[in-house]
Amino acid sequence: MPITSATGRSADSAQVPASDDTAEPIMLELVDEDGRTIGTAEKLSAHIAPGRLHRAFSVFLFDDAGRLLLQRRALEKYHSPGVWSNTCCGHPYPAEPPFVAAARRTGEELGIAPALLREAGTVRYNHPDPASGLVEQEYNHLFVGRVTDRPQPNPEEIAETAFVTPDELAALREKYTFSAWFMTVLDAARPAIREVTGAEAGW
Repeated sequence: MPITSATGRSADSAQVPASDDTAEPIMLELVDEDGRTIGTAEKLSAHIAPGRLHRAFSVFLFDDAGRLLLQRRALEKYHSPGVWSNTCCGHPYPAEPPFVAAARRTGEELGIAPALLREAGTVRYNHPDPASGLVEQEYNHLFVGRVTDRPQPNPEEIAETAFVTPDELAALREKYTFSAWFMTVLDAARPAIREVTGAEAGW
């Protein structure tokens, strides 16, 4: 299971940078329990306990061998830094279609365009992050696809990447911390994952 570092820097040496008060606030789309838009909120405020239900997306990309592309989140990220998670996840801008946001963010984080990307349903969850105290109250749009290009991760977003089989994923989860939402979104996406990878991949 080759793990590719995005920076070559020791994970223990990074520090969280101070916030930039001059940066434009990132706005998220607030939704009701049926996924209907009801407003907007600044990104960090939507994650402060108890959290506000907002739209999100999660991407699962697989290579031709049926291995899942994982990323380890950069240590500089304010939310869930340094943990392993699915290929890409994030939030659409207000009024941005989730499919467009998923493709955009995959390019921004991993420097690749999916060779295939298809919708895989939605899942709603409430997951507190034990490390930061922030809360994921999300109505999450799931996407599954294939990747043929080699990832070129943005080190500001990603510390490491790895392609894993189901058995290698299980071993990695025994050794490292994964995002609080990872298993929820993976389990919800499994039917579509099996359609994309085939039964022989073991997902």
